[in-house]
Parts: sequence; structure tokens; C-alpha cells
Amino acid sequence: MVEVITTETTARLLCRFASLSFGFWTGPTRRKAALLALGLFLCLLLNLAPAIAVNRWHKFFFDALQNKDQRLILYSIGLILALAVASASASVALLQARMRFQLRWREWLTQALVRRWMERRRFYQLSVLRLIDNPEARIAEDGRIAIELFVDLATGVTNALLMAISFVGVLWLVGGSLTVGSVTIPGYLVIAVMIYSASTSFGMLLLGRPLVARVEAKAAAEADFRYELTHTRENAETIALIGGDDAEREKHYATFGRVALRWIEVIGRQARMLFLSSGSNVLAPIIPLLLGAPKFLAGEMSLGDLMQAAGAFMQVQMALNWLADNSLRLADWFASARRVASLDLFFDSLDKLATGAEDKMIDLAFSDDGALHLCGLSIAQHDGRLMLTETDAVIGRGEKVLVKGGSGSGKSTLIRAIAGLWPWGGGRILRPRGARIVFMPQQPYMPRDTLRHALDYPHDGTAPDCARIEKTLASCGLAHLVSRLDEEQSWSDVLSSSEQQRLGFARVLLKRPDIIIMDEPTSALDELSQARMMELICKEAPGATIVHATRCPGHERFYDREIQLKHR
Repeated sequence: MVEVITTETTARLLCRFASLSFGFWTGPTRRKAALLALGLFLCLLLNLAPAIAVNRWHKFFFDALQNKDQRLILYSIGLILALAVASASASVALLQARMRFQLRWREWLTQALVRRWMERRRFYQLSVLRLIDNPEARIAEDGRIAIELFVDLATGVTNALLMAISFVGVLWLVGGSLTVGSVTIPGYLVIAVMIYSASTSFGMLLLGRPLVARVEAKAAAEADFRYELTHTRENAETIALIGGDDAEREKHYATFGRVALRWIEVIGRQARMLFLSSGSNVLAPIIPLLLGAPKFLAGEMSLGDLMQAAGAFMQVQMALNWLADNSLRLADWFASARRVASLDLFFDSLDKLATGAEDKMIDLAFSDDGALHLCGLSIAQHDGRLMLTETDAVIGRGEKVLVKGGSGSGKSTLIRAIAGLWPWGGGRILRPRGARIVFMPQQPYMPRDTLRHALDYPHDGTAPDCARIEKTLASCGLAHLVSRLDEEQSWSDVLSSSEQQRLGFARVLLKRPDIIIMDEPTSALDELSQARMMELICKEAPGATIVHATRCPGHERFYDREIQLKHR
């Protein structure tokens, strides 16, 4: 999914990114942010001192060379070794300060994005609406790039300014003035470096202007390619069983073909910029030597002065050209910052959907009588199409209700609405205040951890004892897993579908909930196993309220009554 990029959209999204990310500087972490930024700035100043000293060393060394003073030449060699150690130490300090700053800022942004993603179950709503691509990649990859590159770029700009200010002074003093005929040009080397840098920077920015759109299109194509590969891995068994290997391969080839086309566009734009920058880099060291040669030949400037001026010219030229030389990194930052800001804006749109259209949203509240109430409940698709209209029902404490209906009748959506996952519709759902509610989906979630951890997921602070876990597993026909309780595995890949559903029942029995909401939790079991699981849960949780949505017959004897849903 690639957005149409306009200047207005870019400005709006960059303002949004600034508003989001600069919360690091205004909230509880503002003291940490200020200390990290101050440390980084001090390290930049620390790095400036060796650079100025090395520039001064050039005058000292080349004057000694011109005068053939062996003692000073040997002394200058020892001096440059000391400066090398000092420069290396300052560089290490700068690296530490910069990377620690990046890490802490990224940590804050990641926590902010993950919190917004998980709050109000937006992660689920995003998976249903599918109006924005790869939210997980935007949080992990784009969030990382946006912060790391921003710190890199801010550090580079600050360093370039410090270098430019310092070495413009050196260039002005060492270069002096140039007299051409009757005209004297003060600080002529400073004027020359300004003109040269301005012309090359203008050329680089002109060639690189369309690069932002190209880089963002490439990033979106890369994200789509990763998503397709992940989708194939997650559905590997089904694809292999139906013989979809060739179709998947061709799809991946086509997806990567789009990545390649985006890359070619970036490569073409970058090649033009490289042509200009490479030519500029060859000429830059020569220009100050040519401009200073007349004064050197006239004896107005020593060899050391000439080399010091040439070094200062190069430092100023690199500082003034810094933005142009880093245009590709700027484009990468623009693209990632836009994608992070787009995700944050989409979170807001979900909130507006929830708060700005109350008459079209299901209201979740609490009841004090221990019963589950559906009051004038209507359930709609997110596009407004109704699936269930004006339904009223009361499910009393301890009552067991079977919800039946054909495929597409809205059984699973009703379960999601009771769980608070499905906000689209109208009316009210009142759930008992303080009740422990457990939802049993068709496919239980299996975290990658030990089996003991998976049985106690999500944790409520009171882990069941070993004897109870072993007894429950045996009751659910999973005694063979007792010896593997402390193995860490990807259990969704290790266990069969029927074993995972049995594990779901074991998990519910260990939790001892007040209300159990089921959505086809026995679909992978044979009829005999389904009956055994239902008998077990009715026996072990006799006082629990059960709402079971299914389209399969044969469960009626376990329930007090049933609700029949019909297609609209």
C-alpha cells in the first residue's frame, strides 16, 4: 500500500512524527533526554579539538619540511601519534553517546507505539480493517530507522555547523586577502568555498529531490515482500497439502519484481547524484591549492600555510555539503518517519471511530446481577452492513446456552462483540461486574515458551500447582505431555490441532472462570472427543456460565437452552 505523496501530506506527517517522538523530551523521560543530548553535544565539542589541532599540525609539519628541520619533523611525527590517540578516544566517546541516545529514544518510541497498538485492542481492529499495511514493520523497522537516522542527521548537522564555524575562521586568517589588479578581496578562500559548496549542493539537491518518493515506494514494496514470505511460512502446511508451491513461488517472484522496479528507480536517481559528488570530491582538494599557489610562489604564504588553508578549505566544504551528501539518508528518514506517523494517525482514526459515532457502536458496560445481558444488540460489519439486529437476551448466572447458526450467520462475530473485540453495531452488552471471563477461540493461542507457561497464559498471578496441572492434562487426554511441561517450543507447530484444542480446555479448567465464551473450540475433535470435553467442562465447572457458538449438531444435551441465528 503506497500513499500518494504531496507536499502537504509530507508536512502534515512530519509534524505528526515530531509531535509523537518529541514526547521523549516532554514526559517523565525529559531529564534523561536532556542529559543524553547534553552528553552528545559535549562529545561533539570534544571531537572538534583534535580536528583543529590536526589542521594546525599541517602548518607545523610542512613548514618543518620546507625548512628541512629534522628535529621538528621527528617531533611532529610524535605529535601526530598523540593526536591520533586523542582523536580515536574522542570518536569512541561520541559513538557511545550517540548510540546510547538512539537506543533510549527508540526504546521510548517503541513503547509508545506498542502501547497505542495494544490499547483498546487496536491490534485486532487493524487486522480486521486492513486499511494500513504492516503495522508491526512500522513499529519495529521504521521506528528504528526514524529515530536512529534522526539522531545521526541531527548530530551530523550540528557537527557540520561547528566545523564550518571553526574552520571558516582558520581559512579567513590563514588565507588572508587576494589582490587582483587594484581590487583586494578579503577572505577570498572563504568566498571561494562558499560559492563552490553552494553550486555543488544545489546540484545535489536538484538531482535528489524526487528521491524521497522513490525511497518510500521501495520501503513499502520491501514490507509487502516480507509480509508475503511470512504469510507463506505461517500457512506452510496448508499450501503444501493443496500443492500451492508453484503458485506461491510465482507470487513471490512477482512481489520481488515490484521491489526490483522500485530499487531501479532509486539506483537511477542515486547514480546521477554520485556522478556529481564524485567529480566534486576530486576537484575539492585541488581548488584551494590552485587559489593559494600565487601567494605561495610570491612568498606571501609558506608551504605550511598553504597546506593548512587547503585542509581548512576541505573541512568547510564537507561541512557545507553535508546535507547534499546525505540526501539518500534524508530520504530514508523521510520515508520511515512518514510511515510511523501514518500508523499513529490511523490509531487516532480508530479512536474517532469509537468516540465520534456512538450511535453506531456497541456499548460495553457492567451488570450487578451476575447475568449477561444483550440489550437491543445490533452487530454490523465495519462497512455498516448489518448481521444481527435488535437482539435482547439475558443469560443468567450458571446458565449454559448454545448459539447455533449456519456459516456467515454471525456466531463468531457475536462472540467477538461479547469479548469487546467487535465495536461495530449498536445496543448494549452488560457483563457481570468482577466476573472472571474466559474466551475459547477455535484455535487456541500458543505462546513460544514452556508448555507450563502456555497452560497458564495469560497469567493472573496465581500459577496452578504441578499436581493439578498433571491431573488436568490427564483428564483432557494429554497425559503424554506431562513429561514435557518445562520444554520450550513453538507449541503451535509441535502439537496437532486436536491437541491444541484439548490444551485450550485444560487451560480453562485451570483458570476456573465464572463465564466461559466458546467459539467452535471442538471443531478439530471427533464426535466422541467433543462429547468427552463438554462432559468434562460441565463436570469440573458446574457453576460457570457457558455461551457456546457452533454450527455442529450434537451438543444440545449439555445446554439449558439454545439461540438460533439466521442469515440476514
